[in-house]
Amino acid sequence: MAVRGPAPRADARPRLDLQFFQRFLQIQKVLFPSWSSQNALMFLTLLCVALLEQLVIYRVGLIPSQYFGVLGNKDLSGFKTLTFLAVVLIVLNSMVRSSPCVSLPLQPSVMPLQCPVGLSHQEAGTKLWLKSFDQFTCNLLYVSWRKDLTEHLHRLYFRGRVYYTLNVLRDDIDNPDQRISQDVERFCRQLSSMASKLIISPFTLVYYTYQCFQSTGWLGPVSIFGYFLLGTVVNKMLMGPIVAKLVQQEKLEGDFRFKHMQIRVNAEPAAFFRAGHVEHVRTDRRLQRLLQTQRELMSKELWLYIGVNMFDYLGSILSYVVISIPIFSGIYGDLSPTELSTLVSKNAFVCMYLISCFTQLIDLSTTLSDVAGYTHRIGELQETLLDMTLKSQDGEILDESEWDLARAPGWPATERTDTAFLLERVCISAPSSNKPLIKNLSLKISEGQSLLITGNTGTGKTSLLRVLGGLWESTWGSVQMLTDFGPHGVLFLPQKPFFTDGTLREQVIYPLKEIYPDSGSADDERIMRFLELAGLSGLVARTEGLDQQVDWNWYDVLSPGEMQRLSFARLFYLQPKYAVLDEATSALTEEVESELYRIGQQLGMTFVSVGHRRSLEKVKTALDGLP
Repeated sequence: MAVRGPAPRADARPRLDLQFFQRFLQIQKVLFPSWSSQNALMFLTLLCVALLEQLVIYRVGLIPSQYFGVLGNKDLSGFKTLTFLAVVLIVLNSMVRSSPCVSLPLQPSVMPLQCPVGLSHQEAGTKLWLKSFDQFTCNLLYVSWRKDLTEHLHRLYFRGRVYYTLNVLRDDIDNPDQRISQDVERFCRQLSSMASKLIISPFTLVYYTYQCFQSTGWLGPVSIFGYFLLGTVVNKMLMGPIVAKLVQQEKLEGDFRFKHMQIRVNAEPAAFFRAGHVEHVRTDRRLQRLLQTQRELMSKELWLYIGVNMFDYLGSILSYVVISIPIFSGIYGDLSPTELSTLVSKNAFVCMYLISCFTQLIDLSTTLSDVAGYTHRIGELQETLLDMTLKSQDGEILDESEWDLARAPGWPATERTDTAFLLERVCISAPSSNKPLIKNLSLKISEGQSLLITGNTGTGKTSLLRVLGGLWESTWGSVQMLTDFGPHGVLFLPQKPFFTDGTLREQVIYPLKEIYPDSGSADDERIMRFLELAGLSGLVARTEGLDQQVDWNWYDVLSPGEMQRLSFARLFYLQPKYAVLDEATSALTEEVESELYRIGQQLGMTFVSVGHRRSLEKVKTALDGLP
């Protein structure tokens, strides 16, 4: 039944390109709808905390050079003052994050030059205060981002019948449920983990570039920036295949999860077929495809890890090269050994921290590749949903939010009429095929004239109901729905009963008063009466009341007959003027079937029924004979 959406370009392979940045910016518009939004204010708070962290780190980084100065000059008073200041700053810094020497964990040779004795183990201290608040703010951003992005996608996904079209009629977007539930969660978590480093990077790079220029001249910053650009180009080349492979892995993850869900939903039919071995083989086959893709992804990530680690180690050598430039060029020839030691220590901190800032950005390559993969999957879904929403505004897909709630939801009717549907020369084909199922059908369905549709399997009976319900479009002719959809209008009961999560009351009044405002209050007496008429009075005892939350799946605890009875209880409660039933009594006895139709007739319903059973012909004859 599924049909393909717009065919992607042959070269439309997910990668770090302009399309990625466009999709990323579109997602950011959802996360930051305005400058005064909650997310923007939290992001600004995170920036302030990060700036305060950097201030503390800078002050601690200058302590070694200051010690060289007071010790070289034998300044006891200055030594005492500096020691007191150092203790305060280091205690505060241990609560913020590791010192500058610790921020370069791959450069142990740097520590003797950069860190005073006793400060190389600062990272072992408890990270409280600013660092804790930093992490807390990032966690709040993660929750808020996930809420906003998921609700945005939900608004598009549940608009009209977009969810139906995407899951049933199109196959160009794989696993939309996984993209909304899992990919959004991972995207927001990974992005929040990068937020603190990304938000402070422009400020630290500008400041330490200026300091490096003051210390070494133009050659120092140019060397460091050139080294960073080289590392960026290499990492981008390495990340390209990773992004594409990550997108493929997430698709296979969704397929594997769907296979298990398929077994869970259809466990009983599979057990009757003794299909355990067959499904075991099929499920393992999907697992092997997934694991093979994960192995290929790990192989590609290995080269990225090698590049990142090599960049880190070579950066320590580059820092010494930059420091040596003004020394060997004679710029500091007139300085005393004490002054030279002080200056070299300060320059070492500035150059190494600038390289460290670039190193942290390079270290985010693996996280960025994950974010890029999720960006493509979420962005592709968002583009598709927005496109389908635009079509709904053009009238191709009806949106429940545009229903006329003053009367009842549905296609607006200019006046009350005794006709529900009017079809003129209608031709129907399945969306995935041009083979006609129904040709030149003209039909008028009016109040009090029940209709029975019979025929062999595959002749288009259910397809006709899909066209009447607006799920499909006719290939030719005119289909008019001249009454409202919902209570006091038209209501459909599909072949497979649908039950949501919730209480027994919620099953009976589904889809709730928010969508059907004319359905009346959820009256206990009415619900109990209709459950009794449907033969389900004992179900109240099983659920321990109408409003008791149950922890089971309704499809697992109810028999097929009970599910159809519960669907009729819902039908009686909503009391539509027209009831369109698709094999809605196939699991019931003929006596129960006849009784349910009779009750519906007494409640004022006109039936449009699809079925194979001869008993339905007797029921229709009996209904036509009733006054």
